[in-house]
Parts: sequence; structure tokens; C-alpha cells
Amino acid sequence: HLEKYGIPVPNYALVNREYPYQELDHFIEQEDFVEIHGKRFLKPFVEKPANGDDHRIMIYYPNSAGGGMKELFRKVGNRSSEFHPDVRRVRREGSYIYEEFMPTGGTDVKVYTVGPGYAHAEARKSPVVDGVVMRNPDGKEVRYPVLLTPMEKQMARDVCNAFRQMVCGFDLLRCDGRSYVCDVNGWSFVKNSYKYYDDAACIMRKIFLDAKAPHLSSTIPPTLPWKSKAPEGLTRQGSGIIGTFGQSEELRCVVVVIRHGDRTPKQKVKLKVTEEKLLNLMLKYNGGKPRAETKLKSAVQLQDLLDATRQLVPPTRSGQESDSDAEDLEHIEKLRQVKAVLEEGGHFSGIYRKVQLKPLKWIKVPEHNGDGEEDRPIEALMILKYGGVLTHAGRKQAEELGRFFRNNIYPGEGTGLLRLHSTYRHDLKIYSSDEGRVQMSAAAFAKGLLDLEGQLTPILVSLVSKDSSMLDGLEDASIEMDEAKARLHEIIISNAKAKNTNGSVEFPWMVDGAGLPPNASELLPKMATLTKQVTAQVKLLAEGEDEKLALTSSFSRYDQAKALGKTTIDAARIAAGLPCGSESFLLMFARWKKLERDLYNERKDRFDITQIPDVYDSCKYDLVHNAHLNLKGLEELYKVAQLLADGVIPNEYGINPKQKLKIGSKIARRLMGKVLIDLRNTREEAICVADPKFTEDEALFLPTKEVEHQQKIQVRNEDGRRSSTTSEKSMDQEDEDDRETKYRLDPKYANVKTPDRHVRTRLYFTSESHIHSLMNVLRYCNLDESLHGEDSLVCQSTLDRLHRTRELDYMSNIVLRMFENTEVPLEDEKRFRIEMTFSRGADLSPLEDKTSETSSLLQEHTLPIMGPERLQEVGSCLTLDKFEKMVRPFAMPPEDFPPATPQALGYFSKGAGVLERLASFWPFHKGAANGKITEKAANCQK
Repeated sequence: HLEKYGIPVPNYALVNREYPYQELDHFIEQEDFVEIHGKRFLKPFVEKPANGDDHRIMIYYPNSAGGGMKELFRKVGNRSSEFHPDVRRVRREGSYIYEEFMPTGGTDVKVYTVGPGYAHAEARKSPVVDGVVMRNPDGKEVRYPVLLTPMEKQMARDVCNAFRQMVCGFDLLRCDGRSYVCDVNGWSFVKNSYKYYDDAACIMRKIFLDAKAPHLSSTIPPTLPWKSKAPEGLTRQGSGIIGTFGQSEELRCVVVVIRHGDRTPKQKVKLKVTEEKLLNLMLKYNGGKPRAETKLKSAVQLQDLLDATRQLVPPTRSGQESDSDAEDLEHIEKLRQVKAVLEEGGHFSGIYRKVQLKPLKWIKVPEHNGDGEEDRPIEALMILKYGGVLTHAGRKQAEELGRFFRNNIYPGEGTGLLRLHSTYRHDLKIYSSDEGRVQMSAAAFAKGLLDLEGQLTPILVSLVSKDSSMLDGLEDASIEMDEAKARLHEIIISNAKAKNTNGSVEFPWMVDGAGLPPNASELLPKMATLTKQVTAQVKLLAEGEDEKLALTSSFSRYDQAKALGKTTIDAARIAAGLPCGSESFLLMFARWKKLERDLYNERKDRFDITQIPDVYDSCKYDLVHNAHLNLKGLEELYKVAQLLADGVIPNEYGINPKQKLKIGSKIARRLMGKVLIDLRNTREEAICVADPKFTEDEALFLPTKEVEHQQKIQVRNEDGRRSSTTSEKSMDQEDEDDRETKYRLDPKYANVKTPDRHVRTRLYFTSESHIHSLMNVLRYCNLDESLHGEDSLVCQSTLDRLHRTRELDYMSNIVLRMFENTEVPLEDEKRFRIEMTFSRGADLSPLEDKTSETSSLLQEHTLPIMGPERLQEVGSCLTLDKFEKMVRPFAMPPEDFPPATPQALGYFSKGAGVLERLASFWPFHKGAANGKITEKAANCQK
């Protein structure tokens, strides 16, 4: 019915059953999607009962986000939804409507009409996020009036006319820069809003006057006389990591780049396979193409691989194996390792394990039809990647850091952020790379930041957007990084003295290989010997592990999906003397054996320095999580590995400052471009709001040139969630793509002291490479020829401190906060300043002197996160103009962001045609007359 009147609705399909559990040919359910009459809905999707009286709505999540289902229901106490991690199959007892899930940033909008010419809107926390209902002291659900866009007001008019119901309520979803109607409630009105009843009174008064006294209708003011008082002025109170900022300053923007939390060691198994079962599996999933590689990630694919591997691996290590060739024995051990990895967890989740099969050798065989010959693979390379999973400690670290940000980064003495967010004056967007540990870190951080409850999966799907092109990958700098590693190897092995690149010994960070220990070449053999000792001990533990018990024991089925929301250790496994988390002794041995083999090649008598970070990671992981296993020599190995890693890791991103700048600018180019866009947009919005000719009424819908919503649309199109019809956009829709939807508080009825305070927050979760790259650009950007003579963005004392910083560990972060000084003229460059801080993350050695606090955390297998440190001198003023000038040469220009970026940087940058179309809806709004743009709006556009 809505579509008939051109009202946008989510993509949907109906499954109509005549009786419960009726099997339907046109309905197909697979692991991560349902297909109805050929129309596919990928998870996450929504399942609504066709019966309007049944309010139990289900949302099903993909395995890549942890799986499970969230049930939405009418409010019971303070709950409106419940998450069920084990439910993965859809309901079949009735008829259901399936819709694509629309991420709305954790908020939805309730709209109420009084006739086709009026619409009142209130925003509330979406039940999709954590299911906790926010209530005021009177027990009513907390809602705040928000301003509708002109297009949304036209939708309200259309809904009212379509259902021929003047008093009507409906639900609105704002997603990807567009708005959709997902539910129409019929007769519905606001239960507790002065604004709604004031407006309704004015509408009814006009109806009566038009009917009985039209000569008076035009003379009586359209608003109630006692509601014309001016809004309260702004109050400014500042608190933050640098200290109290000026009384005339407002926090406008927070941009944070954050590394993921504590993880298990990343693992990789490579083996050449010739077994027919595995080769046939490769052909099954690559479409029968003998020369094409195959990637296995889904549960069905990994189960097929596990079934094949189980048939190929002997059930026990028999004594006869000792007579086998060494290569055959190693091959069997690797297959056994593949089997153990695939059996881990009880069910599969593509976010943690993936397998590649690449054909290497072929023979010619007759084609099936007898005509000619075709290739047949006889050998393939299998690559299994696993590990790198966020631990319980990583989830706890991320959640704790989110709480710290909530209480310290925003003004308002600890409750400022929640107040801003709940009153829709906080514009929050969270981005993550494609890696599972990064996504889950983002979700856990959001849980702490916004004081949410429950499992991470719904939070992840509702609030976190993936952007792998901006936050993943090192390909653009691979050549330079290989050169840096080669030079690093030369310095270590040859015991070469650090070469001064600028003729000065005043700055130790300016030399090639700065930070490397002078005796690095002597430490390498010691590291190899200690690694061998630890590996031998773990081997004994693995040989003593009863495989039969491991398969049946309650300890062996560590469910990674269920553990997504846990922030505590598995005490039962620790008490039983088993490794922490999901790792078995067999996999632990495989991890250390690979390190031993890769670090030092005895046959070639050669060390591989690229393995130093991996040895260090494994040492630190086992000291934090597996200290109860009492591995001798592990502490000594950690000390040696730390000395080497502290020198090697920073130098992998450039052997000297100029190379660090070059590599950093290539890796973080897109991210830095996006950060500049964030800051520019915030500045232009603040200037427009501060303009004396500007009113909040004219800011209903501020067009922006942010590209982030377009990137989300691109991702959604790639995921196949949109039907083909959505690609055929009208001109109006294309213009809408150039805007970013914002929740705008209605200042007249919001009952908040600072309705004009609006803070933009952008959180970018990524890996170690992007943190190092961004930091290198910030501290060395002045070395570029185009910026000759400029001082560094980072002060001298901090440059020295960064040189002495061991590493940018888990949850390390770089924070940019932009402030506006409202007492400075708009045209003055000091109107906006940038404050930069960083944290080293969980950079604490598990061997350091333990205070009562750190001892407690170590018992929980969690290292604390270091506090923030200044990148600038106290009292210094880094203007936004200076920051842009220094960073712009290394940032992607706005016009290069795909798929399309508006060319102009202004908020009101659209042409006259767009404004004329908007003007056709302006009578809905009291600030306009006779369908023409008001003088104030025209001035603001200029």
C-alpha cells in the first residue's frame, strides 16, 4: 500500500503458509541467507509476522558477526528485546515478511501526523542495540523531539493521505542517507509532549476559524502567545585529558584512530596436498575450473573440508609412523593441525578461520564427452589462516577504554557524552577494518562508550560500519616495506653501526635503524635457542594430551561465538591445567614449532628477522594467558624478544624518518583524507550555525559532502542486499546521496540547556600498521620538501618520548579534538584549534613490578591501558588551518573518494535546482511562505 503511493519502504518479500511448517518450493534457507521467489536476503535480515497482532519480530545475524538472533517485542519492564546466540534458523510455523536489515546508528524515529500538513517526530534509542529501555524518573520512555527533513515531511503527508487517516503514527528508519517507512500504526498520538499538543491546538484552532470565521484566520498568529520565549543560552563547561579548556570554547569534533584489543597469536598453516578428496573439494567450490583457486569460509565449506581431513588423518599416532619418511610425517602432522583447528569451537564462523586452495600442478585427461583433453589438478597448496581472535581480555580492554572516553573526552563532568547522545546532539559514526578482532573491538568500545548492555553481535551490526579500503591492507607500501626490512636485516646481521642521516647526533631518532639494540646480532642466536627450549616443553604437553578426552571433554568445545561478550577468563580450563581460550596443546605446539622453524633455518644457517614480532607476540600472550603452565625459559625469552622487537617493529615501517613518512603516507593516505573531511565538515557546520543570519529552523537538513554514507551504500550493493531496482535512481535520489542524515534536536521543546551544542565523533578501528603510519605522518610531515622550514606537529619533548616508546600496543590510539572559540571572529584562524594526544595502549610488561592494581588485572589475564599523553606543548595552539596545511600533502583529496564525492566543500553547496525542489516542500515549514525560499535561507545558502 505504501509503495503504491511512492513511499520508500525496505526491500521485502512475503512467505505465505496455509498451515504451520508447510514446505514451500519458492522458499530456501541457507546458512547466511534466505531466498524467496528468487529474491535473496543476506543476513542480517528482519522477520516480521504477517499477522499484525503478533509483535514478535526477529533479526537474524550472519556468522561473520557471531551469528544468533535478536527478538524484539513490546516493552516488558525495561526490556524491549532479547538476544539468543544459539538461534540461527528462521521460524516456519506461520506466514512471515522478510526485510533487509537497515542499520540506523542505534536510533529510530516515531512520526505522528495531525492532518496532512503537520508531522511531529521523536527519536528514541532503538531496541535493536541492547534492548534496554531508557526511562525518565516518571517511568516514561525517554524520547526527544527531532526535526524532520523536507523529504520526510512529504512522506508524512503521503502516509496520511494513503491511509486516509488524519491522526496517524508511523515508524521511520534513517539509513544510508535515505529514510524508509517500516511500520504504520494507524490511530496514534503522542502521550507526553507539550510541543505536540501545542501544535495540535493551533491546527484545530485554524480548522475552526477557517470554517466559521475565515476573516479572523489570517489575523491570529500561528503560534501560541505564551510559547515565544527565547531559548536558553549555551553553557560551557570543559573537562578533558589536557585539562579544563576555556570558558568560551566548545568541543566540536572528536576523531580517534584506535588499534584493536588483545588477541590470540595469528597463525598460518601451509602444506602441499595431492589427496584426491581435497582436490575434488577445490573443484567443487571453484566452479570446476582446474586452474582457479578456491577460498573456503562458510560453515558448509569448512564442514566439507573437515569431513575430508578426518578421513585422511590417522586416528592416533601409531608407532609405525616412525618408519615413515620425515616429509610424510610432517605432512600428516600438518593435516592433524588443520583438523584440530577446524574442530575448534563446535561450529564454524568465517570471521575466525579461512582456507585457500591454489592449484600448482596439472595433467591432461580426456574430457567427459570424449572430445579432446582438459586439465586436471594433481597438486595444490592449502593455506589455513586462523587465530588473531579477540580474547576476553581484548573485549574487556575495549569496553574499559570506551568508558574512559565517555567520562574524560567530552565536556559535562562524566555524563556529558550520554546527555549529548541521548538528546541527539551527538553525531557518532564507527568504522572498522574487515578483520574480526577489529570489528569486535569496535563493538566492545561502543558498548562502554554508550553504556550499553548485552552481547556484542547486535551492537556490531547496528553501530559499526566496515571500510576495508580505508582501514585494511599494506599493498600500496609493500615495495618500500620490503626495502626497509632488507636494510634492517643488513644492519642487524652485519652489526653495522647506526648511520646518521642528517649529520646531527642531537636527535637519536634521525638515524637509520634507530632503536635497535647494539648487540642485536648476538641476541638472535640466544632467541633461537630459547625458542627451541620452550617448543620442546610444549611438545611434551601435547604428547600427553589424551585426544579421546579432548574430543569429549567439556573443555574442548570452547565456543568462540558464545564468548564474544565475555570479559572474564575461563576458570575451569585454567584449573584443569589447559591452555587459556580455545587453544589445545596440539595447536599450541604447532604455534611454537612454526616459530622455531621459521626464525632460524639450520640448513641455510640464516635468521629471519621478520619472525621477531611473532616470537614476541607468542611470548607475551603465553606470559599473560598461560602463566599457569610454568614454561621454563619463557620469561628470559620474552626479555630477549622484547629488546629486539622494540627495535624491529618501528623500523619495519621505515628505516629512517623520511622513509617512515613515505610509507606512512601510502598506508594511511585514505584515512588521513577522511579525517580532514571530518574536520572540515565540522568547521563549516559550526560556522553556518554561528552565522547571525542562520536559525535552527533553517538547519533542518544540512547537506554535507561526507563520503561515508556513500561508501556504506557501495558496501551494501556489493553485499547484494539491494534489489536491482534500487540502482535506478531518480535525480532527486542522486541528490539525496550527497547528503548525510543527521538527527537534529528541536531546540524549542527539547528541555535541554544547550540545544545548539552538537558534537561530531568519528571512531576508526584498525590494526598496528595504520596506527604506526598515522603517527609517523604526524611527527615527520615537516620533513617533506613542500613543507620546508615548518616545525613538526609534534613537540620536541614528545618526539623524544615517542623514540623511547617501546611499542604502540593493543588499544593504542591517537585522538584529535577540535574546539571552537566562540569569542573569536568567524574569519580568525584561531576560531578552531586542534588538540592531539596519544596512548601507547596496553604497553605494560607482564614481568614489571606489580602494584595491587596490575596484579589484579594480571590474574584476569588483562594488561591495563596506558593513559593519554600530549603530542603538543601545554598552552600551544594548533589551528585547524595549520593542521590541514601540514597533513594535506599526504592525504587523499576529497574528489578521489569513490564512488562520488561532491566537489564543493560547503554545507550549502548544492545548485539552485536542488533548492528549488526543496522549496516545493517548504510550506510544510513555518519559516517559508508561498513555496519560496525565505530570505534567511537564501543568505545562509550564500
